[in-house]
This record gives sequence, structure tokens and C-alpha cells, in this order.
Amino acid sequence: MSASEGVSGAAAAAGGILTIGVEAVVANWRSLAARVAPARTAAVVKADAYGLGAAPLVRPLYDAGCRDFFVVALSEADLLRPLLPSDASIYVLNGLLPGTAAAYGDGVVPVLNSLTQCRAWADATHGRRPSVIQVDTGMSRLGLDVAEQQSLVADPGLVAATGARHVMSHLACADEPDKPASGEQLAAFRAARQRLPGLAASLAASSGIFLGADYHFDLTRPGASLYGIETSPRAEGIRPVVDLKVRVAQLREIETGTSVGYGYTFRASRTIRLATLTVGYADGWWRRFSGGAGAVYFGGIRLPSVGRVSMDSCSVDVSALPVGALAEGDLVELIGPHQSVDDVARAAGTIGYEVLTALGRRYHRIYR
Repeated sequence: MSASEGVSGAAAAAGGILTIGVEAVVANWRSLAARVAPARTAAVVKADAYGLGAAPLVRPLYDAGCRDFFVVALSEADLLRPLLPSDASIYVLNGLLPGTAAAYGDGVVPVLNSLTQCRAWADATHGRRPSVIQVDTGMSRLGLDVAEQQSLVADPGLVAATGARHVMSHLACADEPDKPASGEQLAAFRAARQRLPGLAASLAASSGIFLGADYHFDLTRPGASLYGIETSPRAEGIRPVVDLKVRVAQLREIETGTSVGYGYTFRASRTIRLATLTVGYADGWWRRFSGGAGAVYFGGIRLPSVGRVSMDSCSVDVSALPVGALAEGDLVELIGPHQSVDDVARAAGTIGYEVLTALGRRYHRIYR
């Protein structure tokens, strides 16, 4: 893409352009909602919608039919509550931290993760405000264990006093469908439901949805799948959401024996042409992409990384391009048609979730 193609104003001055497909996010939500119907489908918008920006996305999701939104922190809920109509609910996954009961406004619902939290919410609200009770089914992270569940139901009126709407849990290995762990957690969740009868149930997040109807219950909670991340080998119907391009800051030709970047970890074995790009690890372009592990694309041609990625820039070998094909200020593709979020993640030895949430704030963002 040339420097002048499709950009102007602030975008023209930006070192990189991150385009988020709002329509694609909504299409992914609709696809998942159709798959799990008649169960409801929430939208997990924690961590600023996995780094893509929750504020521009929650209203289009609401307009598509979503009424349930999940965040991690009360501060996230406070930012989003004014953007949504009163019939939307925002659930706070980290639950009721000590002394915060009074800070939960209308439509903001705590996920209660311990017996202590259940009692604190019951004492503060006496059943007049809703909650969700999370049970631990094997992950040993958040939620009431079996002993706490038994204590909860043994205390007369306590479940009712929490105003619980749902009982929920979270799957640890749903992205590996051949593992027996998900079936074991499903059995533990069913046992917990028997201890807490009469409550709606929620177990499946993105990858859990593709395990089948047994895991859908009353409410599913997709997050990563909304944003185009591969969450399961069985996933289908998920559209890519992100397009990321950065600019060429400088072009040069170096001779045999010339070093590139910090530490002189690369020394040219031949004459090559280099492009210095306006992206580094401060922008979520990992340092582990140094030494050829990472690459960008221009005109469908792969351009491998050369030398170490630094905080604000990196170098790529552009010798495969015709001389003059690339100019300073041109945009090259980091994430897009030739390299998906998950391709980048595999090259970095991580997962798509980490790639998206690591994207920095210096890109010019376009919501399309």
C-alpha cells in the first residue's frame, strides 16, 4: 500500500494504522448466537475488548441483540455502563472485592467467587440486587469449591439473599477438545447445579461453544472468537477482525559484513536491502521476532525480520522486492490477509489473545 492510499490527516502522520472491523465483530457474535440458540450469547469485552477498544464495540453488539457483557474489573464496568441502555447487564468477573458492594450501580452485576463474597453481597443487598455465583470445577482459579458450595446451601436463605441469577464456571482445556478435562469439568458443573437448583447456568466461553450443545446451558460467554482469534480446532464461521499496517521509516542497502541492530546479532553475508519500520516491542511487535522469527508482507511477499526488534523500530529484509517497489512512508502488513493474528502468535510462540492485548496505543485506529 502506498503512503497516500486510503489515508489522510492523522492517519497519514501515524506510524501504524490498526483497522478494527466492527461489522466483523458483530457478524462473529451473530454466528455464535445462532450456533448456541436457544441459549443466550454474551460478549466478553474485558481488557478493553482484548485490546481492540470496548467503547466503539459495545453499542453495535447491543444493537445486534447482545444484552449480557462481561468485564473483569468494576472500573471497566463503570466506563461502559453509560454507553449501554438500561436493559443491558455488565458482569464483573473478578467479583466483589472488600468494601466495593456500594459501588455496584444499576445493571452492574458481581460474579461472586467465594463464600465470603456471597455473604458480603447478601449482607449488603438482602436479595435486592442480582449476582452470579461462580463454582470451581477443576481449574483452581476462581469460584466456590465443593465444600464452600455445601456451606452456601446449608445456610438457610443465603442463596436467595445473594440475588443469584446464574451459576457459572470456566473450562480450562476447551481449546483441546480431545482432552478428557472438559468432560470432567462438565460433570462437576452438573453436580454443582444440583446443589444450586433453580439457577440459570453458564459454562462455555469461546472454545467451549464448539464442544457442542451439552456445554451451552443458558448463557455462553464468547470473547476471543468475537475478535477473530482461533479458539478451537473445531471453530468455524469466524471472520478476521484486525488489519495492522506500519510505515517504512527508512530504506537502505548494506554491504557484506555490515551489522544490523542492537548487539550486532545479525551480520550480512551478502549485499541486501533493508527497510526500517515504525514498530517495536512498545507497540506489541515482540522482541522475540528478532533474527528472522518474525516477518511482514508487502504485495503478498514475505519480508523477514533482520537483527533485533527494538522498542520503537525493527528492520526487515526487502531484497525480494523489485528495486523501487517500496518507498519511505509506504505501509507494510503485519496482520491482515497474508498473516493472521494467530499466524503472528505462532511465530512468537504465544497465543492470539496475547498478541491483541499487547497492541500499543500509538497506532491510529480506524473502526470500520
